[in-house]
Amino acid sequence: MSGAQPKAAKIAGLISVIAEVNPKALQTRYSQGWVDEVISDMDKLISRVKKARELNETVSLAFQGNIVDLWEKFADHDIRVDIGSDQTSLHNPWAGGYYPAGLSFDEANRMISDDPEKFKSHVRKSLIRQVEAINRHTKKGTYFFDYGNAFLLEASRAGADILKPDGEFRYPSYVQDIMGPLCFDYGFGPFRWVCCSNNPADLAVTDVIAASTLEKIMKGAPEKIRQQLEDNIHWIKEAGKNKLVVGSQARILYADAEGRIAIADAFNQAVAKGKLRAPVVIGRDHHDVSGTDSPYRETSNIYDGSRFTADMAVQNVIGDSFRGATWVSLHNGGGVGWGEVINGGFGMVLDGLESTGEKLRMMLHWDVNNGIARRSWARNDGAMFAIEREMKKTPELIVTMPFIADDKLIDDVI
Repeated sequence: MSGAQPKAAKIAGLISVIAEVNPKALQTRYSQGWVDEVISDMDKLISRVKKARELNETVSLAFQGNIVDLWEKFADHDIRVDIGSDQTSLHNPWAGGYYPAGLSFDEANRMISDDPEKFKSHVRKSLIRQVEAINRHTKKGTYFFDYGNAFLLEASRAGADILKPDGEFRYPSYVQDIMGPLCFDYGFGPFRWVCCSNNPADLAVTDVIAASTLEKIMKGAPEKIRQQLEDNIHWIKEAGKNKLVVGSQARILYADAEGRIAIADAFNQAVAKGKLRAPVVIGRDHHDVSGTDSPYRETSNIYDGSRFTADMAVQNVIGDSFRGATWVSLHNGGGVGWGEVINGGFGMVLDGLESTGEKLRMMLHWDVNNGIARRSWARNDGAMFAIEREMKKTPELIVTMPFIADDKLIDDVI
């Protein structure tokens, strides 16, 4: 299981319930503080959720069991779920990416090797049950989204009731409904950094730098991106107390090109002045504005037909390479399965040199705006706003804007 979801829900002030069939994985996340409580009895879980609601409590609960059973039981007991998703690794459904209902964790693992065809049958039946339960919830008002992990695709292949009459999926990818129009189109994406000193004190300094930098940007930000900035200022201020580090002293927040450049520049200056004990490495998740071509996730809200091409990730990584990135990578797979995605990534060492400041400004500007331009050509409102705003700030940047056709005129002509 991932610890990010329960921790994010906790920071946002919610009640979250995460199901995990692997007891070892669950206990690891619990011991690291990513979830508050572990419950294996369904009735006790239902009582705990009801109590948390009555007390208006913020808490993250982990259910040791199968998510299908959880969806069904909550529907039976009329437990309202405001928002839900599925993050099982269904791009790898036959080798442990999805554990079907009706089998224990150990039984499923044995069946994967001893009787793989029988295991596949269990997976398909489980997916049908899971979709039926989710559909019951959405009829009561639950917002369900696909994480881009092939849940909708494999559920449809299993014969589940997951398609609309026109053949499209019943539920959207969260990039289509949330991340695309709210973040990626405006250039906001997961900006990462690692303190090479591996000293928690350095990470705390970077938190303060990042928060103060975003607060300065916030003062002159247009209304369309103020919510994104507010959310990330809140996130980074809460990061330290929520103990998000496992291993390297690293952090991540969502920022646009202006925010990434300003934060990275401030880090570089802090290294030069000795405020940080060692260099900082910056990078980003592949799940970003321009680093990934993935028609069922990162580029799923690009509707001009180009979401099935891999040009953006390639252009992104090549452009980063000669603008100053310390290293770059271009690879297949990652989150949605081999053959379904091309990812371009980079790493850059901020060593305090003045020349590094010049490089980071060039590279990060390209790394983000390359993707915004692509999204603007698909006529995404947020992307058109963002790239036009960037061209006003940066006269050297010239991007051809789309001409918006009059649909009525075209229909009349046809």
